[in-house]
Amino acid sequence: MDRHMALTINPAPENLLPQSEIDIWQDIPTAVISDDLNRTQTMHAAIKPLGAGMDFAGQALTIQTMVGDNATLHYALAQAWPGCVLTVDARGHTETAIWGGILTAAAIARGVRAVIIDGAVRDVTELRESGLAVYARAAVPNGPHKGFGGTINGEIQCAGALIRPGDLIVGDADGVVVIPSEKQGDLLPQCQARIAKEEDFMARIANGESTLTLMNFPPPEEVG
Repeated sequence: MDRHMALTINPAPENLLPQSEIDIWQDIPTAVISDDLNRTQTMHAAIKPLGAGMDFAGQALTIQTMVGDNATLHYALAQAWPGCVLTVDARGHTETAIWGGILTAAAIARGVRAVIIDGAVRDVTELRESGLAVYARAAVPNGPHKGFGGTINGEIQCAGALIRPGDLIVGDADGVVVIPSEKQGDLLPQCQARIAKEEDFMARIANGESTLTLMNFPPPEEVG
């Protein structure tokens, strides 16, 4: 490996939350969070979990890597803290897998909560059975090369979302949303209130009310 490669390793974020606070977010659907973020900070639709039961919440360890290169991921795992979410801007490249079974085993050993790859992975069956939440844009057999470098714990754009180290990441079957650090405190009660409102709607629908009434739609002759 070229010892002169351009690899930048920044310190881990200092604003780490207690696990008890993070666990609360895992019960908040990404659709609710997205609505209360005004439909922003949502990753592209192609970023999906590799299997069922991969819901997660955790703080971002951000990574930017060159196309088809995964050397930076190996260095990043040495910086990983228990419960972190490896959030990887792999430039959306889908023809070369930069994550697979070996890195998954290493991530589990480090206590990583989830991995998001804006690019491709391989060893999909192994990844699904590992217990680690893995989200990716694609899967392909082709393996990576190493040595082009990248950045660890810097500001990145991952699948259309701006992410800074320590931002809260939440994922479920619908996809992934990013909660900026400065919005976490105000957002949680808003999301909890929205969930309560939707539960009330479901109960009223079960009792025969129309969604037109619930949502205050105008008479049809006034639409358009």
